Order: sequence, then C-alpha cells, then structure tokens
Amino acid sequence: MEYRVLDWERYPRRAHFDYFHAMADPYAGVTVQVDITRFLAACRDGGLPFFLSFLYCAGRAANGVPQLRQRIAEGRPVEFPSCDTSHTVMREDGAYAYCRLNCMRPFEEFLPAAQAAQEAAKASGSLDDGEDALSLLFISTLPWVGYTALRQPVPAPADSNPRITWGRYGAEGARTVMPVTLLVNHALVDGVHMARFFSALEEELARFAESRGWA
Repeated sequence: MEYRVLDWERYPRRAHFDYFHAMADPYAGVTVQVDITRFLAACRDGGLPFFLSFLYCAGRAANGVPQLRQRIAEGRPVEFPSCDTSHTVMREDGAYAYCRLNCMRPFEEFLPAAQAAQEAAKASGSLDDGEDALSLLFISTLPWVGYTALRQPVPAPADSNPRITWGRYGAEGARTVMPVTLLVNHALVDGVHMARFFSALEEELARFAESRGWA
C-alpha cells in the first residue's frame, strides 16, 4: 500500500520523534476498561460474532486517528491512507495463524469476507503478513482472562505498528466492561492520540449498537 512521507521540516513532533526513536524500548501502552454493554446486547440479539464485530469497530477507530496510521520508514515518519488489521486465528492444533482484514468497508460486506478469510487462515497456518506489513494494525485477544495490564512481545529493533488487544469481558455493576490494550511506538504517538483512539472506539461501538436498535 502506498504511503506519503510526512514533511519533516513541518512535522510538529520532530524533537519528540528523535528522542523516542533513539530508545531501545520506545513503546507506550495503556489498558482501559471499555463499556461494551449495548454493543454486546446488539451482537447477541443479531446473532453476530463478538470477536469479528469488535475487531471491526476497533479497526475503524484506529483508522480514525491519523497517528495510528503513521509508521517509521527509513528513519522518518510516513502515513498510510488506511490500515488493514492482522489478527491471530486459533488453529485446531492450538497454534495460531495470521488473518488480514479490511475494516473500512461496510459491515455487511466485511463480515462474510472476514469469516471466509479466517477459515482460509486456519487452513494455511501462515505467519506471513506479506510485503506491506508496515501498514498493518496488529490485533490479538486473550478471551480466557479479564486482565488489568498486559505486557506484549515486541521486536528488536523496534517496529512502529500499533497493537490492539482485548481480554475477557465481565460485569461491573449494571455494565459489561472489557479490558482493551493499545501499544504504540512513542516516537509517533502521544498519550493524547491514545485517548483519541479510545474515544473513537466508544463512538464506533455506540454507532454499531444504534444501527441495530440499541440506542
């Protein structure tokens, strides 16, 4: 996928980029308990798969924040017009494969394509993200436990792909909440941008629920 090279002379975070890019561990991460009460009800009423439905909302939320579409290429910041997701799919032998999806299409088109892609990923068992892996949003899930913090494996030298992970949801009073973790390269993304992702995620979840009668 084509990207545009950001104008370094006008890039507002030049000093921050150089500072964090030089670090051995430039990652920043946060886990937020996200309210999924109405979203979950909409999935159950509509017989929709929870994981793929949430992935759809999370992918769209990430694409809505320009900094989460930015990457480091040849030592400088670049920006993609949109980013596909690459998520882990459990195979029958307990290992996993990667599955790439486009969340920016209408949900009615996304869901059947996603279900077919997951079956193909299970059959192929591939861990290859392809030649344009730089553009991807890395997605994984830990549905067996409800956690409050998560440490993720990262490569050395550091990459710049955001990572979005979620765990098991549970009751919190009258609400249903789920831990969602965002890990980013701090050379490109600050705390305010991470907060914007979670705000965008809330909006996507609400839009999803409202479109299915859960206003």
